[in-house]
Amino acid sequence: MGKKLQNNDEVKILVVDDVEVNLIILEEIIKNMGYQPLLAQSVKEALKIIEDSEVLPRIVLSDISMPDIDGYTFCSMLKKDSYTKDIPVIFISAMDSASDLSKGFALGAVDYISKPFEKTEVEMRISTHLKIYSMQKELEENNRQLRIVVARQMEKLRIEQKNEMTAMARLVESKENMPGTHYKNMLYNCRILAEGMQLSPKFEDEVTDDFVDTIESSSGLHDIGKLMIPDHILLKDGPLNEEEHKIMSTHAELGAKMLSDIYDGIKKNDFIEMAIDIAGYHHECWDGSGYPKGLKGQEIPLSARIVKVVDVFDAMIGKRRYKEPVPLEQTLEYMQSKSGTYFDPDIIRVFMRIYRNFSGIDSAK
Repeated sequence: MGKKLQNNDEVKILVVDDVEVNLIILEEIIKNMGYQPLLAQSVKEALKIIEDSEVLPRIVLSDISMPDIDGYTFCSMLKKDSYTKDIPVIFISAMDSASDLSKGFALGAVDYISKPFEKTEVEMRISTHLKIYSMQKELEENNRQLRIVVARQMEKLRIEQKNEMTAMARLVESKENMPGTHYKNMLYNCRILAEGMQLSPKFEDEVTDDFVDTIESSSGLHDIGKLMIPDHILLKDGPLNEEEHKIMSTHAELGAKMLSDIYDGIKKNDFIEMAIDIAGYHHECWDGSGYPKGLKGQEIPLSARIVKVVDVFDAMIGKRRYKEPVPLEQTLEYMQSKSGTYFDPDIIRVFMRIYRNFSGIDSAK
């Protein structure tokens, strides 16, 4: 069975009955209604008709008691096949006990016509189910169109959200008087690292293609909370004292809260939820020594663990207002030395294999 239901001006109705006189009677009724009858004296013949037809029958009228394969089995076969499951099946039979009817409806039949046939009843049953079929298809099409419209609006909203957040993230760089490469490096390098992790059995189930796309977008918001740090601390040229460092450390919680507040009352998507996780937890450490919550190991969201590796690496090899770049070899030694304490050791193993593909390393060599 390999043809999909299609709209067609010529409605075909398949009749399956091993008694020829019944076929003749139903054929005449269907023709008088303006529809095209397809006649079969066995289920095997009916299946062949369905297989060969360019357009599937709009309704199937099937006898129950037939040799070889009965009507119940035929109905069950149609309902199990994805191509024919939507065709309404009406049983035609002299078997009219409650158990017979219940069994037919349980298998997916929509109606029952008793023998001997009454012309008006046959016409009414066929007309009713053709109308129901048409209404169902119209409803399905309307729902399909609605889903398309909703999907487009959601995508538009998602893009608008990303653009707004991107502008805010760039404000952080502007406020810190950074050269503008850190934001771009974060997006690119998080994607590269996540793609590398897809090849690891440890992460292949969790790091999906959608995850990779999302972390590429949301990783740039990791330091969004710095917008709320006083300038005399954020822009200080030298090392921070203990009190200043304590204040600076609040940028993680401030960033997560800022993002949560912005989208309060709005259904959060993957981008927003991951951005909140990253902003809030990218300073957590694998051994639990980080901040703000002191999370440990896999308590830390995977996205935040990835961003931590990329953020520290890019900060070390890059020039900052308060520091010169750290040579690449020295940076790599540091990253490895902190595996299992600051960083997820499984992520570091992937990082060491693919860091050469990172953006920004040329200046550190």
